[in-house]
Amino acid sequence: MLEHVPEWLGRALKGVRAGAGKLTVAQAGLAAGTPALRLGSPAFADGAAIPIRFTADGEGVSPPLIWGNVPPEAAALALIVEDADAPLPQPLVHALVWGLPAENGGLGEGAIRPDGDGDADGTDVGRNSFLREGWLPPDPPTGHGEHRYVFQLFALSAAAMGGETPGRAAMIKAIRGNVLAAGLLTGTYSRGQPAMVGPAAAVARAKLAR
Repeated sequence: MLEHVPEWLGRALKGVRAGAGKLTVAQAGLAAGTPALRLGSPAFADGAAIPIRFTADGEGVSPPLIWGNVPPEAAALALIVEDADAPLPQPLVHALVWGLPAENGGLGEGAIRPDGDGDADGTDVGRNSFLREGWLPPDPPTGHGEHRYVFQLFALSAAAMGGETPGRAAMIKAIRGNVLAAGLLTGTYSRGQPAMVGPAAAVARAKLAR
């Protein structure tokens, strides 16, 4: 995958990024003006680095997630995780889960994995950008800089979506006009970046602690 991109090429492409404006949540008329869901992870803070365990350099399992503030009228939840900094025209989809139970809750570590036609409760793990079901571990090109992996959770007024093993386009089509609330969690990861030490690291830690 992207770990095979030579470092010199990763550095040359450093300015080539899909951009946050192309994330699913930023699509026109999708979630603007809706209330906020509470979305977080016991494994990393919002804006902080994703532990290696959940990346292509580690075990590559999906991280645990927790959420709250789900509107009582929600019929289901949908989750999509995208790399806003992929050197591509569109963000790279790392995970998509449809039909999550409409209540405060979460997903355990490793829960985003292939499930065929979905579970009996209506939850269905969809296709990532490699056209496979399950979690696509963060795998940025060496030297390309920090990548932002944006977990986007939507509370929906309608649960049904036609077809099986949905992809990004099908998800956007299905949730448009049905979003009651949305939540965001951003984790970062990079390869070939110098470790931040000394005063700069102290400043960064202080910002995260606020």
